Amino acid sequence: MSNTLLNATNIAHSFDYPLFSNINFQVEAGESIAILGRSGSGKSTLLHIFSSFIRPNEGMVKLLNASNLYELSEEEIELIRRNDLGIVFQAHYLFKGMKAIENLEIATLLSNETIDNKLLEDLEIKELMEQKIGELSGGQQQRISIARVLSKKPKIIFADEPTGNLDKETAKLVMDVLLNYIKVHNAAMILVTHDEEMATFCDKSFKLENQKLTIY
Repeated sequence: MSNTLLNATNIAHSFDYPLFSNINFQVEAGESIAILGRSGSGKSTLLHIFSSFIRPNEGMVKLLNASNLYELSEEEIELIRRNDLGIVFQAHYLFKGMKAIENLEIATLLSNETIDNKLLEDLEIKELMEQKIGELSGGQQQRISIARVLSKKPKIIFADEPTGNLDKETAKLVMDVLLNYIKVHNAAMILVTHDEEMATFCDKSFKLENQKLTIY
């Protein structure tokens, strides 16, 4: 039985110039999809449209079988973000004056979840929990950020270049953890990347080019 977690139809958007138009896209539970594209193609903007942060000029986004996302109130959208969506940005948005464990505790407190020690082990960050964020390397901070996102048990993960600042070995470790999460929890992931090697780990790949999104 199909379990569509995201269904976007006829999406179009522009700033001072057209970015893309007539984009139709969906993702099922248990599925990982990569979106490739060169810098400036609009792939991060498209991800932000899918994940509730940018209202498209045209089109409709349905998340988790709800009605059109952009017809909901801001309060309703905020509840979906808090309870069901996991957003991995290029910037970490961690509280740098706090310990790593305290950053995770905030996420689990808001979502009524508990910290998963196996997740910390899989990301190789368990021994970092008592260190302050400002004392950690960029790669360690990125893995803390990913642990914080997964600790809230999201149904859909939106990841914007999550491995862009990582060495190849750590990038593969992170991808393995993300892909294992969506299989175990019957969740989904949409990955935006310029790295074709990282895209090959996903079930499907699309390319955003010449204002169109096509299977790659």
